[in-house]
Amino acid sequence: MDLTCKLHILQDLRQAQNARKENELKFCTLKEASTAEIVEKKSRFIANSCHIESKEEAEEKINLIKKKYYDAKHNCFAFSIVDKDGNLLEKSSDDGEPSGTAGAPILNVIRKNNLNNVLIVVTRYFGGILLGTGGLTRAYSNTALASIENGKIIEVENGLQVSLEIEYSENEKFKYYCEKNNIKIKQPL
Repeated sequence: MDLTCKLHILQDLRQAQNARKENELKFCTLKEASTAEIVEKKSRFIANSCHIESKEEAEEKINLIKKKYYDAKHNCFAFSIVDKDGNLLEKSSDDGEPSGTAGAPILNVIRKNNLNNVLIVVTRYFGGILLGTGGLTRAYSNTALASIENGKIIEVENGLQVSLEIEYSENEKFKYYCEKNNIKIKQPL
């Protein structure tokens, strides 16, 4: 196969990528699980955040955390998932807290940090002092944010991997073509 034919193949792949540009999957997520704990007026807030790939995985991890903190008053959560087709699924729960004071603020932290495929569960042990809606919102937000800051954020970019063999004499032309068309070259294995 000569370089011209290979370049046409790459052009066709590039055109297909451009056609899907609206659905291009590029986002940030957590590399590994992280935690954070904040005490606010004797109430203890413990955030667990982790990477997830599906709604089922999120539900499984929520149940595990609920079992771990079985004696806690509330296990509020939020998650954001981008599926393989580029569809966004978001869900949050206040788990008995006043409406909009826990799940929505956690989801807001996820959105403000441009994260996807992330689950954050914030567990609250009630300390006997009412925090009010503003206090609850701040406590849940700050705990969720602290857990993200304790983790490592990575960028995920879906793409198409193609393996090509070219003549050594055509190597520089090929690299130039790829650079001009924003095609990333992965080093040979």
